[in-house]
Amino acid sequence: MEKYGDGLFKGASHKLFEFSRVLRKGSTDAEDILWQALRRKQLDGFKFRRQHPVNKYIADFYCHDAKLIIEVDGEIHNQVENKECDQGRTYELEELGITVIRFTNEHVNTDLNAVLNEIRSYFQK
Repeated sequence: MEKYGDGLFKGASHKLFEFSRVLRKGSTDAEDILWQALRRKQLDGFKFRRQHPVNKYIADFYCHDAKLIIEVDGEIHNQVENKECDQGRTYELEELGITVIRFTNEHVNTDLNAVLNEIRSYFQK
């Protein structure tokens, strides 16, 4: 199933691929806005994939070349149990050599240029 080798998907299961297709159809407004800025290598020539399976997770956006995951979080991520879950997920992904950055829906909706500039700063690292 994996034509790019295990490096791109880090062993993601077939079920995760199916679920990622469902998520792509139900993206939030903020995810759609950010996707329009990231797709087709528009941001400094880097290719992003949306709702991309990585290991046992689905990343909102993933750039394999930069080893960068971008998460766009709604209000539910402010709840203590969700923050803890997000921290654990970030830790596990960073153990795989992937950097995870997070933005709120509000930040994407109100200041897309600042979000894009912050993403660009990770291409330099």
